[in-house]
Amino acid sequence: MTSALDLLSSVKTDFRSLARILTYVENDLPMAAMLLRSLQPDLNIPVIGVTGPPGAGKSTLINALIDHLAAGGNKVAVLAVDPTSPFNFGSLLGDRIRMAEQFTRNNVFIRSLATRGSLGGLSVKTIEMVDVLRAAGFDQVIVETVGVGQSEVEIAGLADVTIVVLVPGAGDEVQNMKSGVMEIADVFVVNKADRDGADAAVANLERMVHMKSLDVPVFKAVANRKEGIAPLAAYLTSPHPHADTRKLALATEKAWKLIAARRMQSIDKQQLRRALHEAMQLPDFNLYRFAAQYG
Repeated sequence: MTSALDLLSSVKTDFRSLARILTYVENDLPMAAMLLRSLQPDLNIPVIGVTGPPGAGKSTLINALIDHLAAGGNKVAVLAVDPTSPFNFGSLLGDRIRMAEQFTRNNVFIRSLATRGSLGGLSVKTIEMVDVLRAAGFDQVIVETVGVGQSEVEIAGLADVTIVVLVPGAGDEVQNMKSGVMEIADVFVVNKADRDGADAAVANLERMVHMKSLDVPVFKAVANRKEGIAPLAAYLTSPHPHADTRKLALATEKAWKLIAARRMQSIDKQQLRRALHEAMQLPDFNLYRFAAQYG
């Protein structure tokens, strides 16, 4: 049987070993804890978060970025985070058709991950799997998250650089965007910029950024035609002045999530649902008393 050390020793050269480690970690299989505690992730490898509303073209934009980065000799990993249904606890994993062409590249690795019910589309497993990828010698790690309402702010606790992708015609959405979402963006990308209203959308974003005194660039792109990708990639791969000071904040946020998750391990959500179903039949049911007494 392959040992943890054997797997780790080949993780930089063998995608099969990498995939096995990710499977161990994602499913909390035996050896997972040992693998994680033996990891030596390179914290200088940038994690690029990509979020935004459904239909903004996140996967298409990532596909274009992969093309550009991989063509330049970069080794790129993508972790595509998909929603998990809160009703049946099942995964709604996408087929990643837009990225299918990348699977034949020997310097590109793509993996999907179910969020396991995490509100913002991220889970502790995302943190762990990103660190595995950072230990595997990639030049960039891209995390695509589910943009659902305002919950995409959770990416700020994981990524070194966060891209918020929008499209022309989303004026009301931009106008009503909560300040938290505005402030997590290190980069705005107006995708599908060949549509009417693209220049107005860019101007609107730049005005909002200026009003909040944020140093956030706004790029235009037509991802399905690979337009506007080169300047975006150049920005993402250039040194960022606040990178070092941000590392401690990111590490603190990750540690907090890992500690909280460990303390919640004894709580099984499906058992919780069954217990709630029984408790809710009682005439004096009170959710706060139930929560205080549960477990």
